[in-house]
Amino acid sequence: MGFFKKIFGKTEISQEEKENLDKGLEKSRGSIFDKITKAVAGKSKVDDDVLDNLEEILVTSDVGVETTLKIIDRIEARVEKDKYVDAQELNQILHEEIASLLDENKSEDVDGFSIPEGIEGPYVMLVVGVNGVGKTTTIGKLSAKFKAKGYKVVLGAADTFRAAAVDQLKLWGERTGVEVVAKGMNVDPSSVAFEAVKKGVDSNADIIIVDTAGRLHNKVNLMNELSKIKRSMQKVAPGVPHDVILVLDGSTGQNAQNQAREFMKATEVSGLAITKLDGTAKGGVVIGISDEFKIPVKYIGVGEGVDHLQAFRKMEFVESLFGGRDATKTN
Repeated sequence: MGFFKKIFGKTEISQEEKENLDKGLEKSRGSIFDKITKAVAGKSKVDDDVLDNLEEILVTSDVGVETTLKIIDRIEARVEKDKYVDAQELNQILHEEIASLLDENKSEDVDGFSIPEGIEGPYVMLVVGVNGVGKTTTIGKLSAKFKAKGYKVVLGAADTFRAAAVDQLKLWGERTGVEVVAKGMNVDPSSVAFEAVKKGVDSNADIIIVDTAGRLHNKVNLMNELSKIKRSMQKVAPGVPHDVILVLDGSTGQNAQNQAREFMKATEVSGLAITKLDGTAKGGVVIGISDEFKIPVKYIGVGEGVDHLQAFRKMEFVESLFGGRDATKTN
């Protein structure tokens, strides 16, 4: 554990969270672990064949080509430096280099369910993402997490193009005892955002979370729509939102990265929430997205329950995804 303590310092995760994470990443871990085990079978050292196989494993696990090449280059440098690296050490080296890469990509371990320091007035989050990625569900789980910590939360149902989105958010509000500002379908989303922030300010709320329309249409229209929402919110509370969270469906692999590129063109995204990692073998996409966009992954979804939405912790994620630092060792 010395390497991780050196890079990340002390991280905190409960036993229940660790178990949820391990179970949620089971499909991805099983796929990657089996492939790495086969890649090193019968090998006494890390040679070109092992590295070629490892490159293919990472690419097919949706880590992404560019990020994979960075990782392979780092491992090659380690092998060259150490002159002789036993194949059984490969998983340990892989852990270390991926963890180091995440550390460089501004993905700081933070308590994602506490208000960041230095914020005066309500902490305002704007949540964006296409339909079907789990955006509204993520907002509902965030509200439950914040409420459980004693915060007063207000939700804004500004995804006014889908009745289901408004109704779903209202249902989460009823479940969690959180007030939801909603004006129904086909109304101006910016007016809902304005009312939500106003309600939060007037009622001395701690946190305001505003949902937005899940459409990835013409990026100029998307940019204009999100800009209008922000301007409306700022009429009540200058400088908000404090965070723009982009929700991505991890099970879509490279398509999630394509969506991130489009949203990055349309608005300034400050954090990522990557959902549905429990239903896929494509957990490596978290690494690729973090590396490409240099935006912190703040939340990951590893199951259906409220407690399956977790703050992203680099060390625990890497160890869970790759099956432990000594996973390739034989018994």
